[in-house]
Amino acid sequence: MAIREKFLIKAVLLLGFALVSCVVQGEEHSYSLDFGGRRGLVDTGAKVFDVTKFGAKAHVKTDNAQKFIKTWVKACGSGGPAKVVIPAGTFQTGPVIFEGPCNDTVVVEVQGTVKASTEISDYPEGDWILFEKIDGLVLTGGGTFDGQGASAWKYNDCRLNPDCQLLPTSIKFNHVNNSLVCWINSINSKAFHMDVLFSNNVTIHNVNITAPGDSPNTDGIHISSSNLVNISTSNIGTGDDCVSIGQGSTNVSISKIICGPGHGISIGSLGKSPEEKDVARITVTNCTISNTTNGLRIKTWPASHALQASGIFFEDIIMDKVQNPIIIDQKYGSRKPEPSLVKISNVHFRNIRGTSTSNVAVALQCSSVVPCEGVEFVDINLSYNGPTLKAFPFLSSTCLNAKVKFWGKLNPPACL
Repeated sequence: MAIREKFLIKAVLLLGFALVSCVVQGEEHSYSLDFGGRRGLVDTGAKVFDVTKFGAKAHVKTDNAQKFIKTWVKACGSGGPAKVVIPAGTFQTGPVIFEGPCNDTVVVEVQGTVKASTEISDYPEGDWILFEKIDGLVLTGGGTFDGQGASAWKYNDCRLNPDCQLLPTSIKFNHVNNSLVCWINSINSKAFHMDVLFSNNVTIHNVNITAPGDSPNTDGIHISSSNLVNISTSNIGTGDDCVSIGQGSTNVSISKIICGPGHGISIGSLGKSPEEKDVARITVTNCTISNTTNGLRIKTWPASHALQASGIFFEDIIMDKVQNPIIIDQKYGSRKPEPSLVKISNVHFRNIRGTSTSNVAVALQCSSVVPCEGVEFVDINLSYNGPTLKAFPFLSSTCLNAKVKFWGKLNPPACL
């Protein structure tokens, strides 16, 4: 049995023990959960806690953060399934922490718009909406989180300073397990839209994430130090990676994502800090990447700390006017001469098709100390759709310090 099939079977079995789904029935949302035997429609019979009943006010310039937190505390400790409702209207808040553990599953149903305050000094911890230490969270409702990032992007200096301090993340999930995010919109985050950190078995489905293509560090969904994360059927267009997979990520599945504008779907950057953990068993399938600077990318820092990235599958991907469709960059973000010590292996690119706006459609720049191994290209069919360059009429591939196998249809041609 091929490695790919073994991995898929393993992933299905793992998800089977912790199934999360989101079902829309007519105009009502129901949330079907099965977390290791705890099963049921948590929306049915759940006690409702409306933030306006706890003093939150819409359409006024007031900070509703404490009213939101007060509502959450009552719902979290209610003794049974509970639902926090943020109704129609626009509610402004500074930082909000929804902290567990809770007595049972809690649904946060956002029907209206939650708008971030624009004063940067309001965010000393670097987060806007934080869900923390929760087992069994559902975030849904069709509403919108508006980070009002345009007021803050001018303070971002990360393009010039690799050690910069990121602006606030819009929605962070920290130590959140067996949870579901669906039918949520995030617009104009100050930095990352969503950040999944130290979490296990999280599904993000049917979300819309939007920021201008020139907005700095507005990654759509960032994952790190987490296991069993499933992202599917979503539209993501930002000024940075649509999805970024950081250190310590394992058993991550990304499928049916429409990505663009932005920097594509990336693993990394890896190797910057000594405490980083390996990345393993990542699948990206059935995605469309359009008008982005990169398509499928693995990036590691030079002079890095040692770790591994392995078991990575990119399959059935459409590229539409992508500048760098396939890229492994082990000299990311620095001109330091020391090579990266991140070992990249068992990486598969299969059935990648569409158009490139640059002549080098496949660029593998691997480490001279730990070369890339087990890299496979199968049925790559890309054509040029960029500025007319008479000197370079055809697409090409470059491979440095990489052990690569090529199969099937290949355009651009295999590296020599």
